[in-house]
Amino acid sequence: MMALLSHAFRPFFLLAAASAIAGVGMWMLALNGQITFPTGVDPVSWHAHEMIVGFAMAAIAGFILTAVAAWTGRPAVRDLPLLWLVVSWLLGRVAMLNAAGMNVTATAALDMLFPASLCYLATREIFAARNRRNYKIVAIIGVLAAANLAYHLIDARSSLYVLIHTVLLLVALIGGRIVPNFTANWLRGQGVVDLPANNVTIDRFAIAMTILVGVASVFFPDRMWAATLAFLAAGVHLVRVMQWRGLQTVRNPLLLILHVAYWWLPVGYFMTGLAGLGLIFAPTTALHVLTMGAIGSTVFAMITRVPLGHTGRPLHASRLTVAAYVLLTVAVCVRVASPSADGMYLALVNGSAAGWCLAFAVFLWVYWPVMTRPRKAAQR
Repeated sequence: MMALLSHAFRPFFLLAAASAIAGVGMWMLALNGQITFPTGVDPVSWHAHEMIVGFAMAAIAGFILTAVAAWTGRPAVRDLPLLWLVVSWLLGRVAMLNAAGMNVTATAALDMLFPASLCYLATREIFAARNRRNYKIVAIIGVLAAANLAYHLIDARSSLYVLIHTVLLLVALIGGRIVPNFTANWLRGQGVVDLPANNVTIDRFAIAMTILVGVASVFFPDRMWAATLAFLAAGVHLVRVMQWRGLQTVRNPLLLILHVAYWWLPVGYFMTGLAGLGLIFAPTTALHVLTMGAIGSTVFAMITRVPLGHTGRPLHASRLTVAAYVLLTVAVCVRVASPSADGMYLALVNGSAAGWCLAFAVFLWVYWPVMTRPRKAAQR
């Protein structure tokens, strides 16, 4: 237990994986008519909410609170404060499953404990260190908490889109920092001189377009110019990721999966633009590219990489981990293709869900010892 509560990534990456399996698994059982949800929340809304607040935000908590200690030099959030954060996450999941037997205020109060506590802890650590560069991280977590409250008390649909696009903003922001940096460090070690480039103008434009597409998706989803914004976002993210030398990382799966995850952003925004024009793709298909593809793959890339470095293990993906990367990527592709397969839609969706769940089950199998055992001593 002491090892498990020594860093936020340990419990929360495990909870994120468990939530990924439960959130998709329960939704598929309901979609196939095999279970009836015990919650008073619409099943589609529950699934979307839990995949963001339960799954993605658990991973965000593990990553941000671990990274903040490195960014600020402050001690890691651990022990009782971390235990409280875990308990608050669990209370929120229980509340969402039992909303039928609770009033809206009680459900909202319990489900808000985790986002509010995460916002407080991140704010405390970043502001105490006067780490101005990461004040924007505090703002993003604050938006996530506010959107979760609005989900319960104001408008569930709009709030879900705010949650999704705010997490996509975090993917774009953090991805723009770590993917080129990790890639450059590894390529230097391989003796490569053609390193990833960072263009500040492109980076700022990518972040701005991510925000604008999110605003358009929430407030003006049916406007023609919203599709234009999506195409522009796809273009700038494409230019951005093409600067990062992703093809040179094929021998390093831990790095390659980060590039694959980011590539889903331009693909997803391009499909969003087409869907907005009524061409080829349905809006829900494009949305799954951004959620299951960009968010899901980024989460998987981070939960398989961060624990290795922080527990003194080599940055090397096992064969099972690589197999899980392939499973997850194929699952996204199958989900995207499913609406085009007449008569096989449900079968393909079931197959995609099975691949997703199996990938995260493999993670739990491989990384449980990593998460629950003390850090390895440095090798001499």
